[in-house]
Amino acid sequence: MAKKQQEAPDALDAEDSREITSPILDEVIGYALRRAQLKVFQHLITKLEAFDLRPAQFTALTLIEQNPGLMQAELARSLAIEPPQMVIMLNKLESLGLALRIRCKPDKRSYGIFLSKTGEAVLKQLKDIARSSDIEATSALTAEERTQLLHLLHKIYR
Repeated sequence: MAKKQQEAPDALDAEDSREITSPILDEVIGYALRRAQLKVFQHLITKLEAFDLRPAQFTALTLIEQNPGLMQAELARSLAIEPPQMVIMLNKLESLGLALRIRCKPDKRSYGIFLSKTGEAVLKQLKDIARSSDIEATSALTAEERTQLLHLLHKIYR
């Protein structure tokens, strides 16, 4: 005999646009940081799509620019990603013509990472895009509030 399906209690309608929240989550800094990060990153992701890049790849390019010859393992640690994921990311950056891996003379097993000339030019554009995206995504804040927020965030992670 077939079981009769039970009806779900009043479930949320997929069209329902009300915010789903919990009072305890409104008091948890990590949750608020994550929600804000998602909003800011989603805005940046949309802007970077034209370049076929993601925020982590933009971050990698900026770190490579500031640290030419950076080793793959160092970059992976800075980005908090596993070495195999770093290889995938560098393959992508190389395929786009933005970065180069050059064998180190002292240790022929190691490669330094550098921006290509194209990478340098594209990164200039990306920095402007990232700055404007950041300002647009945080438009609810005044300039003073943005400065204060950055100061407080730096205080947490530095």
